[in-house]
Amino acid sequence: MKLGSNSVLFGGYDMATAFRCTKMAGYDGIEVSAIGGMSEHLVLDRWQACAPQVKKLAAEYELELLAMEQPNQDPAIMEAAMQAAVECGIPIINCGPGGKSDEPGSIEERIDSLGKLCDRAEHYGITLCVKAHVGAAIYNTPTTLQALAAITSPAFGLDMDPSHIHRANENPVDALEQVADRIKHVHIRDCKGRQHGPGTPEDQANGRGDIDLLGYMRVLQEKGYTGPVDLEVIGAKEYSLEQCCTIAAEARGHMQACLQACGAR
Repeated sequence: MKLGSNSVLFGGYDMATAFRCTKMAGYDGIEVSAIGGMSEHLVLDRWQACAPQVKKLAAEYELELLAMEQPNQDPAIMEAAMQAAVECGIPIINCGPGGKSDEPGSIEERIDSLGKLCDRAEHYGITLCVKAHVGAAIYNTPTTLQALAAITSPAFGLDMDPSHIHRANENPVDALEQVADRIKHVHIRDCKGRQHGPGTPEDQANGRGDIDLLGYMRVLQEKGYTGPVDLEVIGAKEYSLEQCCTIAAEARGHMQACLQACGAR
């Protein structure tokens, strides 16, 4: 498994700072944030200008470009994201499922949208991943399985995020057993409680919450998963750089210890 961090943790700082601090925390790679409003890193309206800097920073700090997060399924926005991914050499785009939980017709609409986007992903030779998300049409294991059954494109994969499954009142470790063969990316963070949001940024650091992340990593290892495991901490845009670095380093230490405990490193 490759350990990375989403640059959105450093959303209050420029992209160079995000790369530099991610490297200092000991990560193997980075997930580049293209999340409007949360960061000014890979800005898709001007991705042609951003792409050379992404490649330069990746080389300078010896960080593998593991993925991009771009949550919007709008075809024009996603087209720009895919073109940027190809130019930068980013193999995976993670997007949100959209829609609303248990609303009639919502999941069918989202599956249709994702299926069309996967056709474009195949064209560009990249992988499009989606994760279950609290409040969205795909929000738990049953709805995830419904989407996985409907979308058979080789360019489609599951981005498995234990914090959302936890907040769907499921055990993320048990849920892994049902979807392991379709996981192509892992977003990871901890969570206290089962409320709507993931909590404060510091409580999202691995080891601070209620999720059995050691058990989660163990199952990933047992199932032969070798892809990216990217820390995704949101809400830290107003945090000091010291706070962001502390969260990144603490979470990476916990991830490393989990991998060592289950014989993956």
